[in-house]
Amino acid sequence: MTDTLAFTGAGLLERTVAALADRAPAIVAAAADQMRGIRLGLHFNDGSHATLTVQHSHLIVARERCPDPDVEVAFDDRAMNLVFDLQRRPTTEVLSESLDVRGSQEQTLATWRAFTLLSQRASGLRSVQELWGSYREQAPQLWGASTGAAAADRAGPGSRWRALDFLTGLRPADVPGQQRPALVGGTTVTAPRLLWDGRQTSPWWHEDRISDADLRQTMEICRSRTNDEMQRLMPDREPRAELYDLMRSYPARQGKGLRPTLTIAACAAFGGRPEEAVRAAAALELFHNGFLVHDDIADESTHRRGLPTMHEEHGVGLAVNVGDGLNLLAVDAVLSNLETLGLARTLGLIRETLHMCRESVEGQAMELGWIRHDVVPPEDDAYFVMSTKKTGWYTCISPCRIGAVCAGITDPDVLDRFDEAFRLIGIAFQIQDDILNLVGEEAVYGKEALGDLLEGKRTVMLIHLFRTMPEHERPRIQRILQRRRTEKTQQDAEELLSAMLRHGSIEYATDLADRLAAEGIERFERDLEVVPENEGKAVLRQIAHYVTTRPL
Repeated sequence: MTDTLAFTGAGLLERTVAALADRAPAIVAAAADQMRGIRLGLHFNDGSHATLTVQHSHLIVARERCPDPDVEVAFDDRAMNLVFDLQRRPTTEVLSESLDVRGSQEQTLATWRAFTLLSQRASGLRSVQELWGSYREQAPQLWGASTGAAAADRAGPGSRWRALDFLTGLRPADVPGQQRPALVGGTTVTAPRLLWDGRQTSPWWHEDRISDADLRQTMEICRSRTNDEMQRLMPDREPRAELYDLMRSYPARQGKGLRPTLTIAACAAFGGRPEEAVRAAAALELFHNGFLVHDDIADESTHRRGLPTMHEEHGVGLAVNVGDGLNLLAVDAVLSNLETLGLARTLGLIRETLHMCRESVEGQAMELGWIRHDVVPPEDDAYFVMSTKKTGWYTCISPCRIGAVCAGITDPDVLDRFDEAFRLIGIAFQIQDDILNLVGEEAVYGKEALGDLLEGKRTVMLIHLFRTMPEHERPRIQRILQRRRTEKTQQDAEELLSAMLRHGSIEYATDLADRLAAEGIERFERDLEVVPENEGKAVLRQIAHYVTTRPL
């Protein structure tokens, strides 16, 4: 059913912010940074109202009148006409009395900067243009009928929203120089670009230093291309039922595609051809799925991505062998790059892969040792080291380094530029995953609810709880924690969660993840400043910001 409120001014704002949080979180984070601490009330000529606030690096839109705004803005139809116009500066084109703004000078200017960022950077996203195009068709009185791309491009004054008209009909062949290597896939563009840089219609900010990318669409493409490569790598021979068919199970469960996207984007960022990184991305995913099969056995997990774990469905023996088979296939995939990438780059991939695997098994040993010996680390730093080793390297740091190697970068000083930024981002990402296991929807998270508490995992929340809870609570919590996984009940897990909520452990972890992600983003911009702005770097930037904007 169509949401009729979506085509009000307030509904359009809500859908636009949601689309940006999903597809270009760096834009949301940049705007949120300008508006921290400001409550913005917006009023539209159609009678709708909205309240815009900031929570961490999220923009929060409520379709309701703001009771006590710091800044208040009323848009008339003429102002709405100019919000996403690529041709004209709002400061020079907004007519007298089109906007009614109330608020202190400082907060009004901060709000203006936030909306300038949104309009300048979000307007290049096709998904946002399509959203506003739908709004336009529902409210033709603001712009008049569409004139079509050709008329918009040539006639100019005949169109009331020239940039959107141009984009609507744009095809790669229409624009000289548009035939170029795609981010993923063939040698030329076969569909409109994910992003339109606006240069063909002479926008007023020709030299925009920051690039943006549609993260969700890019991740879908990279994930699909990598999955296709994994399927090609899977042997088609016996024993199928007891090995090779089972090896296809976890990869077919469709994760987010974070590792393939980082690998392919890092290759593109350093000037490599994206297709040169696809096999390495597939190898990483094979390693990842092999690790997951073995992790699920060690953790005694019952579900993975909404389905029974391998050992629950097929037994421990077959599951161990499937994990071994996935890891063996991953090694073979890395070595097979010798045919296409040559000796130097393949040796670089082997070196990076070995380091990644070593870090992962060391991190797993640390975590399993804490559980085996009933140890809860007293400080967060121990968790930072463990999570970086166990998941940070193979989820964030190594994919970037491996992608750069695929582009021909083997200088350790250059590769090391990824380490600190994505170490911080990786820790923040893992903390958020731990939070989602406790308070997220199981269907979205993909693992059993409260599974980390049943497994006794030493998360930031548990470490904080042991630091802050009073002594009289400690014996009871320790007794629950010391029970084996098979001895714990859902009621035990809920009791642990209740204690964490009571002592502010989840709120503490949320704030910590946000702070670490912000530090990681700062290091990203500083350490990778040497990488020129391009589509690959834009994708890396969006992933860095994805951690700060994903819903918890």
